[in-house]
Amino acid sequence: MGDPKYPLFSKDGDVNIGALFSVHSIEILPSFKYTQKPQVLSCYSVSLRDFRMAQTMIFAIEEINRSQSLLPNVSVGYQIYDTCGSRLSSMSATMPLMNGPEFTAGDRCNGQSPIHAIIGETESSATVILSRTTGPFKIPVISPSASCECLSNRKDYPSFFRTIASDYHQSRALAYIVKHFGWSWVGAVNSDNDYGNNGMTIFLNTAQEEGICVEYSVKFYRTESDKLQKVVETIKKSTAKVIVAFLTSSEMYHLLDQLSIQNITGFQMIGVEAWITANNLITPNSFHVLGGSLGFAVRKNDIEGFADYVIKAFWKTVVPCSQTEGNYSQYAVNCNTYQDLLLLKNYNEDVPEQRYASNVYKAVYAVAHSLHNLLKCKEQAGCEKGLSIQPQQVVEALKKVNFIIKMGDHVWFDSTGATVAQYEVVNWQKDSNGSIQFKAVGYYDASLPPDQRFVLNTENITWAGGQIEKPRSVCSESCPPGTRKAAQKGRPVCCYDCIPCAEGEISNETDSNNCKQCPGEYWSNAEKNKCVLKAVEFLSFTEVMGIVLVFFSLFGAGLTVLMAILLYSKKDTPIVKANNSELSFLLLFSLALCFLCSLTFIGRPTEWSCMLRHTAFGITFVLCISCVLGKTIVVLMAFNATLPGSNIMKWFGPKQQRLSVLAFTVIQVLICVLWLKISPPFPYKNLKYYNEKIVLECSLGSTVGFWAVLGYIGLLAVLCFILAFLARKLPDKFNEAKFITFSMLIFCAVWITFIPSYVSPPGKFTVAVEIFAILASSFGLLFCIFAPKCYIILCKPEQNTKQNLMGKVSI
Repeated sequence: MGDPKYPLFSKDGDVNIGALFSVHSIEILPSFKYTQKPQVLSCYSVSLRDFRMAQTMIFAIEEINRSQSLLPNVSVGYQIYDTCGSRLSSMSATMPLMNGPEFTAGDRCNGQSPIHAIIGETESSATVILSRTTGPFKIPVISPSASCECLSNRKDYPSFFRTIASDYHQSRALAYIVKHFGWSWVGAVNSDNDYGNNGMTIFLNTAQEEGICVEYSVKFYRTESDKLQKVVETIKKSTAKVIVAFLTSSEMYHLLDQLSIQNITGFQMIGVEAWITANNLITPNSFHVLGGSLGFAVRKNDIEGFADYVIKAFWKTVVPCSQTEGNYSQYAVNCNTYQDLLLLKNYNEDVPEQRYASNVYKAVYAVAHSLHNLLKCKEQAGCEKGLSIQPQQVVEALKKVNFIIKMGDHVWFDSTGATVAQYEVVNWQKDSNGSIQFKAVGYYDASLPPDQRFVLNTENITWAGGQIEKPRSVCSESCPPGTRKAAQKGRPVCCYDCIPCAEGEISNETDSNNCKQCPGEYWSNAEKNKCVLKAVEFLSFTEVMGIVLVFFSLFGAGLTVLMAILLYSKKDTPIVKANNSELSFLLLFSLALCFLCSLTFIGRPTEWSCMLRHTAFGITFVLCISCVLGKTIVVLMAFNATLPGSNIMKWFGPKQQRLSVLAFTVIQVLICVLWLKISPPFPYKNLKYYNEKIVLECSLGSTVGFWAVLGYIGLLAVLCFILAFLARKLPDKFNEAKFITFSMLIFCAVWITFIPSYVSPPGKFTVAVEIFAILASSFGLLFCIFAPKCYIILCKPEQNTKQNLMGKVSI
């Protein structure tokens, strides 16, 4: 068996508290040749942080021993072991804490642990080993700095407590700070141990929930130089400008060294409490890499009297050999164990920056309050020293502790054995002297309501490399309004292309995932970021096409009136009398109405204009065609009446002509009345054919009614055309049937052409085509029937004689 390991600092008491701290950080392994007795492990390189923890523990115990209210007549002892940052040393120190350093006579242990609680370890992985080792014996372990969320499992670690919060809160807060600054594209590096792996897992899950993409997630352990080189290469090749470093101070030191050697700078580091305030990272070149780093740190608490204690009372009471008279070499030989620690005898400038010392202070007082309750201590009567206290009792008592220490902090443990999460947000800055400072720029307090937990003062932040402008770290730039995000195949969701919204769709916010469809009467503007009312289309009186059609409509009506005046002034002349002047004037009247009815098709459709335009059109055209039909029948009758024995004209005299016109028109009126009664035309916003505009049109109401009106006009026109065609070669110098045939030919051609145009997609041009058909057919009738008469009256008055009109022509 090897020699027993003895504590670095110890003192006997009525009750004893054990501790494990890495006072030295580098261990020297002995030779394991199995030919001689194993040597005691030795180590070097003082860890100032852990040394201050050990001093804080002794300071707190001495305070308690002087107290008259806490364990008044009970002395508290301690056994503090140096683990040298090694799992091997840690295990060799844990055994004597559980059993005592010496082997007792006999074959068995005494079954009683010499200590009532253990404070330590300072790293999560070492604390996991310690808790699993002591767990079966129900010995309480209280860590001041092991923050791994894995230790919150009460099933695996039922007797573990800590005076630091679980990394669950810190890991989530890391994601919140990244999101707060708008960084959606980050890299992640963590220590390959319990602390780093568990913390990074929580961060990655939270980052995914918050829409943050991680370009890479790599890890290494302090002894793995090959993995470290791969991590550095990954960082060098990455496009993310923000790195979340969930590392211990040791791993961060190695990473910083490599980044400095390769001059890899310009990355915004986001750190954790393990390294963000580590003084060992402050080197002449470190600010080029870590300048502007942001991270969470344990809150600082000033322990009254501690700064003086570490340079005075500690060395007198705990390390008495330091008072040996003589030079350094003399007491160094006597106190070889404390040789490197004695160099710190007069140094206390770091004490105000020590953030974990208060956690050790709280842990000692938590054990003291538990023992105070178990020993039934009273301020005047003292404690019952004869009571035997088992470690399990201390565990149960720790669950119930609830007190306030002299710094004002409230100490209690939650259901997982941890304290409430309270962090400072720290920023690496340089002061006016050029020295690096850890400046507090905000805080995170999990005890506050969710909307008040996280506070940042961004104005006081120095960014990566000491810049004053916040860096950007995105895989793809934000998509402006009017576009949507389209994920790039095989890449994280933060990597996307910006696709313009389709016609009729908008996005009115940055980084929209989808474009919204505009409501029925709205359409997207040119920028696709706003829905605007669709352009309303109808044939207006003010537009060029409307003005032109109005002009020709009024011109046709005016020309018709002029022709009527001319014919009326020459009503007694043979050419007027010979062509049934009564029907001619009625035809001119109906043509004037036909020209004017086209005006009802122009302008914004209303309920009345829609009913008027189709009915006026149908009735006036039937009146017009009826007159033409009457004139055609009169021509046929007149020539047939000249045959011997014919008495046909008595059956179609002026009275019958009027009645025929009236009858034909009344039929159309009845059709229109039925149409208006059953399902009249009405104004309608047509959204079907055009996406970008609304066509204001007159819906037919009843399609049957419309085609009945149009079909009836067509029927009369065809009948008129057939009769006129039959009469076209009758012997007459001025045979009106020829002109009627030609006018009906034009009329039918116009309206046959109109039909396919009318059933095409609606719009103002369709209405214009209908108006054109009305005007063209009206002008066709007007010119074909009345232009020759007016020409003879005005230009060839010598032909306006009965003899000329009755003259025979050779056939």
